[in-house]
Order: sequence, then C-alpha cells, then structure tokens
Amino acid sequence: MTYKQKEPIWTKAFISVFISNFFIFLAFYGLLTSLPIYVVNKLNGSTADAGLLVTIFLLSAIIIRPFSGKLLEDFGKKRVLVISMIFFTLSSFMYLWIQHFTILLVLRFFHGIWFSIATTATGAIAADIVPLKRRGEGLGYFAMSMNLAVVSGPFIALTLIQTTSFLVLFLILGSLSTLGVFITAISKPNNPTLSKADSKEKGHLKLSDLFDSKALPIAIVGTLIAFTYSSVISFISTYANELNLLDAASLFFAVFAVTMISSRPISGRLFDSKGPNIVIYPALGFFMIGLLLLSMTETTLMFLFSGAFIGLGYGTIVPCLQTLAIQSTDRHRSGHATATFFTFFDTGIAAGSFLLGIIASHFGYSTLYLLSAIFIIVVTVVYKWVQGQTNGHSSSLDWSESH
Repeated sequence: MTYKQKEPIWTKAFISVFISNFFIFLAFYGLLTSLPIYVVNKLNGSTADAGLLVTIFLLSAIIIRPFSGKLLEDFGKKRVLVISMIFFTLSSFMYLWIQHFTILLVLRFFHGIWFSIATTATGAIAADIVPLKRRGEGLGYFAMSMNLAVVSGPFIALTLIQTTSFLVLFLILGSLSTLGVFITAISKPNNPTLSKADSKEKGHLKLSDLFDSKALPIAIVGTLIAFTYSSVISFISTYANELNLLDAASLFFAVFAVTMISSRPISGRLFDSKGPNIVIYPALGFFMIGLLLLSMTETTLMFLFSGAFIGLGYGTIVPCLQTLAIQSTDRHRSGHATATFFTFFDTGIAAGSFLLGIIASHFGYSTLYLLSAIFIIVVTVVYKWVQGQTNGHSSSLDWSESH
C-alpha cells in the first residue's frame, strides 16, 4: 500500500479536536506561567503560595480524571467535551474578579475539574478519529496541539502582563477559550461508528469505570516518565536563574517545542510501521542525554542543547505511551484508557514536583538532574518488562486489526 492510499489523518473532525485541545492547553499554560507572578505581585503571596496553585490544580485533575472515562461512555464524548469546555471557559473568565488567595485556590480546583474532563475527552475523540493502522502517527500529530500551546501560552501571557495588565490577560485567555468552544460546538460528531459504544448501558459505578486494567502497565511507565519530567517543568526557571541564564529560559522551551514538533512525523510513522520499541528506546536515550547535559550546563548553548535533547526524547515518549495505552484495551474504552493514562501521568508530575524539590533543596539542581538522568535507566527496565508482559507491538497490531 502506498502512502497516498492510506486513510487520511487530517480530516475536518481531527482538525477540530486538534484546535479544541490547543485552546484548552493555551489557557492552561498561559495561566500556569502568569498566576505565580499574579499571586506574588498582586495578592502579596509567597513563592510557596504560588507553588500551591499548581498542586491544587493537579489534585483536582487527579481526583476527577478517573471518573471522566465513565462520563464519556455514558453521555457521549462530543457532548461531554462541549459541556466541559463551557465550564472551563467560564472558569477562565472568573479570574477577572479574584482578589483573595483563598478564593483563587478554590477557583483553581474548580478549573482543574473541567480541564481534566475536557482533555480526557479530546484525547479519546482523537483516538477514535485517527485511522486504526496510523494510531501512532495520528496521536503524535494530535500531541502537537499541546506542544504549540507550551510555547504560545507562556509567550502570550508574559507579553501581555509586561505590556498591559493581568485583567487584559484573563480577558484574552477567556476569549480564546470561547473560540475553542465555538469551534468544538459546530464541528461534526466524531466517528459515527462509535456512537453506540458511547451510549452503553449505564449502571452502578465499578472500579472498571474508573480505571482500565489493560492500560495500567503502560500508565505506570507514564508515571515514571512524568516523575522525571517534573524536574524540568518545575525547576528549570529557578535553575536557569541560579546559572544566570534566566534570559535563555524562554528559549529553552522554544527549542524544546521545535524538536518535539519536527520529530513527530518520523517517530509516528516508525511507531506504526516498525513497532514502539524502535522509537521509545532511542527516545529514552535522548531524554537521558538531555538531563545529563542539563546537570553539566554552564553556558547558554549547552542549556539550549539540553532542551533540544529533552524535547526530542520526552516529546516522543509520551504520545507513544498514550497510543500504547489506548491500543491495549477495547476500542469503545478509549476514554477509560486515556483517563487512566493521564491520571497516573498527573500523579507522577505532582509527586515528582514535591519529592524532587526536596532533593534539589538538599543537594542542588545539578545533582537533581544527574539523578533524574540515572533514573531513566530504571524507567527503561520497567518499560522493557511491561512490553515483555504484553508481547509488545504485536498485541497492538492484533488489537487494531480485530476491531
């Protein structure tokens, strides 16, 4: 079969859910970057208070996300996505009226609920839309919506608060989220062959409604990757400041995103044609090299090189693992598999931010990143064991061909 004969990935439905996910993460990363500054400068809070905003947001996502799969199954993915995006958007506008830190914490918890449901829905819909035999490539492209938001969200936020005000920032982020709701609402339903699965018989809540047991092994690997990555997302700015490289911190994520996006087409096609191992093992190696470079960084050039390797490694691993989690289970349970994977992933980020912060405070950031690099060896061993238990890519191919 030639490439031209393959089923297309970039259909109208796929583009719609891609844009929806982009706007969700645009607001997420914009607020993630700006709210700590808002707390310190406008609400007279401390650095610890600013960190608590991330913790409370992730906490609500971790609590709610296991229930997301059940919601998608009972009420339909498209309907749940539209409703959750409406409440996500309303939450984005509510920052306009926040004047007290305690109320801000409550809003962050409420906002996290709708973020977790909406992102579970977009991930599940994307998995349903992409052709079965091009899952790795399709979900890799879908992940680019988050990669683009990683750069554009902080850029928009930091530019606006330096040139205008936080109120203008909140207004614009809310308006962009509204645009995302509109695009989602007018889009055609996702793959109609899945509509019956989405409206399965409703019953009492069971453990299988919260977690997909077949997706758990890969989700555990995702937890370890997220745990390691938390050292980057949580401490890279303070590490850069310590090295007098703070001006390069924004460039770090730009390089990070460029390498993620540029590698995506190749890694996705290799995943589908040759299996996950030929992609994931080298990506783990790139991730480790990036962390090692980060631990030895003294110059801007080395700092940015580390960002390139981390982007190439981490940016390849996560969509591959998400694809494996979805392919490991029955097709109608894509929502449960997505919820399971990201519940564990969010837990890894939260746990890593706390535990690795303790290590950094006692031993310094260089040691932290060195230990993180060594930890990738543990992740590799666990992944190899999980793949051995699930017979690797062959089971994924059997899944896609049997449905």
